[in-house]
Amino acid sequence: MTKEELDINNALLKSKSPLEVVNWALVDAQKPIVTTNFRPYEATILHLCVQAMPNIPVIWCDTGYNTPDTYRCARTIIEKLDLNIDLFVPEQTTAYRDVVMGIPSVNDPLHQQFTEEVKLEPFNRAMEKHAPDVWFTNLRKGQTAFRDGLDILSLGKDGVLKVSPFYYYSDTELDLYLQDHSLPNEFKYFDPTKALENRECGLHQ
Repeated sequence: MTKEELDINNALLKSKSPLEVVNWALVDAQKPIVTTNFRPYEATILHLCVQAMPNIPVIWCDTGYNTPDTYRCARTIIEKLDLNIDLFVPEQTTAYRDVVMGIPSVNDPLHQQFTEEVKLEPFNRAMEKHAPDVWFTNLRKGQTAFRDGLDILSLGKDGVLKVSPFYYYSDTELDLYLQDHSLPNEFKYFDPTKALENRECGLHQ
């Protein structure tokens, strides 16, 4: 899809509901996926996608550093929505990494290696396996400076069409969505590759 086509379709989809956005993207999709890390509000994008395509592959790249609350919430969401989870984890255990490097700060030369091991390598392995043409995400405007430059539709790595149905939604609007659909949420989430919430880790750049 060209930049001009992206702009035209983004203008069209801005007035559509999130479910209409998902259905629009699925019309020509051959190998769609949705990714999740079970951070806050992830139940919204997962619920939305399975309404449109119940068996859509759900890629979960688990760094191994999630909090007990996140793991419990993830299990609840997986069971409630009957998700078709494909789990990807780092090739080395968390216990080993804790001994040899711990969790490096962003200024530590080991931080890039750490990010590659716990997040980027499992994610790239997942994308290689699924080779998607449409990738549903829960990116939203206002999360980071980089994401502010995106839109409902954007092109990801390798030209994959990235679709963010809730791109213009606020936390309050997502709270209402969760409430309307009796979906769980939790905020004790930890991403070891980010020092700050508004920092990108590399998956979407």
